[in-house]
Parts: sequence; structure tokens; C-alpha cells
Amino acid sequence: MKTTKVISYIVNWLNDYLKNSGAKGLVVGVSGGIDSAVVSTLAAKTGSPVLLLEMSIHQAEDQVTRAREHIKFLTDQFGNVAGKTINLTSSFEALKSDLHADESHEKNNLSLANTRSRLRMTALYYYAGINNYLVCGTGNKIEDFGIGFFTKYGDGGVDISPIADLLKSQVFEIAKELKISESIQKAKPTDGLWTDDRSDEDQIGASYPELEWAMKAHEDHKASDFSGRQREVFDIYERLNKLAQHKIEPIPVCVIPKELLE
Repeated sequence: MKTTKVISYIVNWLNDYLKNSGAKGLVVGVSGGIDSAVVSTLAAKTGSPVLLLEMSIHQAEDQVTRAREHIKFLTDQFGNVAGKTINLTSSFEALKSDLHADESHEKNNLSLANTRSRLRMTALYYYAGINNYLVCGTGNKIEDFGIGFFTKYGDGGVDISPIADLLKSQVFEIAKELKISESIQKAKPTDGLWTDDRSDEDQIGASYPELEWAMKAHEDHKASDFSGRQREVFDIYERLNKLAQHKIEPIPVCVIPKELLE
């Protein structure tokens, strides 16, 4: 990958989109992970106003520390960047109480994990609305178009997606070029939506390099050439890709035949 040219291309794309949209700037949620670190840095390089939000909900201390250090890293370098810390834990707990949420079942806990993501989306759009900013997504290609590893109307609820055509390995290449902190580059990928320290790989059952291989095999229509771990990873990818179509594809619209509307 021509990393420096890709960086310039994305920054120019962001600037062009902002100019054509009439929006004044960008808002990005910063989690302490590699994707949001890269996106927020690319946004900062546009020169347009950028607001970075760190939105804790029972967050692990190391995630909070990385997020805040990254925000400081950018605000120290770029005069167009501002940072804000918002603790949404009490809002989350209040909503759980109002919903009479039962945390005794894993399915309920998954719903609550997604609720965390949707609360953050609400905060991002609040600040986007009062500033006339666009919400900048942080999903990569594997997450957004491979296995649907995002929350519908949560971290999937965005206005623009600058890295959604990049594989996770390519995001890491860009992070290195942008001199993102080593603590972020070395941190195990996690969505940070659970009370324990489970990683993305723990949840998915495969690593990002494995998923990138499976995505290419899927695109090449190879389904019967594998055995052992390859077979296992390919089946994981195929299963999750199928389950995620309701996220990946546009919302189905019931189109009424014209003759029924006359």
C-alpha cells in the first residue's frame, strides 16, 4: 500500500466532502483503539474544526488513559482540534433501571452492550447538531462489510466513513505512518462494550489477519479448498457475513406497485 498517498487521499476526500456538505467540521468518538486513533488524526489533518469525544461507560482504565492521551496528542499538535470527556455511565445505569434490564442472560447482556454504543451515537449526534458538524465513522472494511462487527445505529450510525475501504492491517500501516502512540498500536483490539476485558478476537473466534484471509477467499468464491483452522475461520466468516446482511445492505423498502397507488 502507498501509505502516504492513501493518507493524503483520505484527508482530501474529507475536505471535499465537508465543503460540498456545507458542514463546518467533524466530530469523532475516541475509544483508545487503533481505528478511532487513525480516523481522528486524519480528521485533524484536514485543518477543519474537529471535536474529539471520549465517552466512558464503565470503561477499563487503560482504554480511558489511551483515549485521553491520544486526544492530548492531537490537541497539542493541531489548533483546529478540541477534546471533550463525557462520562455516560450514569445515563447508561438510569436507562438500565428504566428498562428493568435483566443481566442474568448473555442475550440480554449483548443487547446492553449494543445500548452502550447507541448512547455514544446519541452523544456524538448531539454535539454534531449544535455545531453543524458531521459524525465521522471509525469502522474498517472487515467490520463494516465483512462480518458486520458493529452496532446498528450505534457505531454504525455515522455520516461518513473514511477508513471503511481499508483492512485492519492497512489501518495499522497508516497508524505507524501517523506516529500513533505505541500503547494504542500494541493494544489488543476491543469494542469496549463489556464489563470484562474480552477482545474482538474473543468475541469473533478469529483474529483480524485470519478474517482478512477469509474475506479474500469469500470474494474469490473459494469454499471447498480448506481444512483444519482455515476451514474453521472460513466458516466463521461466512456465518457472520450472512448474519450481518441486515446491517451491511440498505434498509429494505416495501415498494408499492404503481397500479396500487393510482
